Amino acid sequence: MYDVVVIGGGPCGATAAHDLAVAGRKVALIDREGRIKPCGGAIPPRLMRDFDIGEDQLLTKVNTARMISPTGRKVDIPIENGYVGMVDRKDFDPYLRDRARNAGADYHVGTFVRVDRQDGTAVVYRDKDSGEERSLPTKFVIGADGAKSKVGRAEVPGADKVPLVFAYHEIISAPPKTDVYDPERCDVIYDGAISPDFYGWVFPHGGTTSVGMGTEDPDVNLKDATAALREASGLADCETLRKEGAPIPLKPMDRWDNGQDVVLAGDAAGVVAPSSGEGIYYAMAGGRVAATAVQAALVSGKAKDLQLARKMFMKEHKTVFRVLRAMQDAYYKSDNRRERFVSLCHDIDVQRLTFEAYMNKELVKAKPLAHLKIGVKNVAHLLGIVPKAYV
Repeated sequence: MYDVVVIGGGPCGATAAHDLAVAGRKVALIDREGRIKPCGGAIPPRLMRDFDIGEDQLLTKVNTARMISPTGRKVDIPIENGYVGMVDRKDFDPYLRDRARNAGADYHVGTFVRVDRQDGTAVVYRDKDSGEERSLPTKFVIGADGAKSKVGRAEVPGADKVPLVFAYHEIISAPPKTDVYDPERCDVIYDGAISPDFYGWVFPHGGTTSVGMGTEDPDVNLKDATAALREASGLADCETLRKEGAPIPLKPMDRWDNGQDVVLAGDAAGVVAPSSGEGIYYAMAGGRVAATAVQAALVSGKAKDLQLARKMFMKEHKTVFRVLRAMQDAYYKSDNRRERFVSLCHDIDVQRLTFEAYMNKELVKAKPLAHLKIGVKNVAHLLGIVPKAYV
């Protein structure tokens, strides 16, 4: 009998399994392995602090972000007093799974089939090697099996209605530094020709580079758009090492548990940041609050304590999510709006507060005048009343 079975071994599930195992709980972690999620790989310093991630896991540190508008305008934003760390999910996810195993979690390679309640609660999965169904009796289940979660769709109302962005990227061999490519700079491309409602990216990973884009429009050819992005970025001739695609949710679900024995976490609960699509930090934070909620339920014996996962997460992050959602709704609808958004990025207050918020995962409250100035400038850009300096 397990205290908890965690389904999904990405950053979210691996973090939940690790935290529970460290706490002395009997934990099983199920993952199907072999799947690499398309991901720019950016992680902030706060993630490294909160989850004790050493710098040896980083492929590189980025010190500049370049915003590129539909007309090709470029705004370089220096990342002051910090950096953006870069990881490759091909290596980072197995590292996190190994850490959970070393903490005491039992590891099973296979695919989730169902939660069986004929005689108590048990997770049924299909073993990868034998192809046979196996059963793991458990008290609680954490569903961390990503967007379109099978656990969520089977157990939690509303899990099938989460809006999704479809993301695709190609991992290529990194070229040497040129006028177009910088191995210490993230490029974010806001151009309707690449994505009509999201953005494209070129993120350095040391010896490799992630080039990709996302969109909610099912009619967009993701591979063609990425090919166009590589051409525009001078990366068309670089060797392609991997191609990966997957849906990414952009709205936290209203409910994360089934009121009985299952709680969702990470992408399965919809917790990827709007506007940016950032998911690794929020996935790991989601795994941690799910583990905390299950711990509370194990101690109290009350399934109601599973609700703590969503309450804890939203208490800390809902304001940031709302701001990012508002920004996406305001600026991602047309190339005219995207052009104005990149213009707004010229502003030094926008630059500083944006990356302070990114690195620390909270809005900067100590600078009310700067927030007021940004609010005024934001309205001016949306109305088209843009200072000459931005034209």
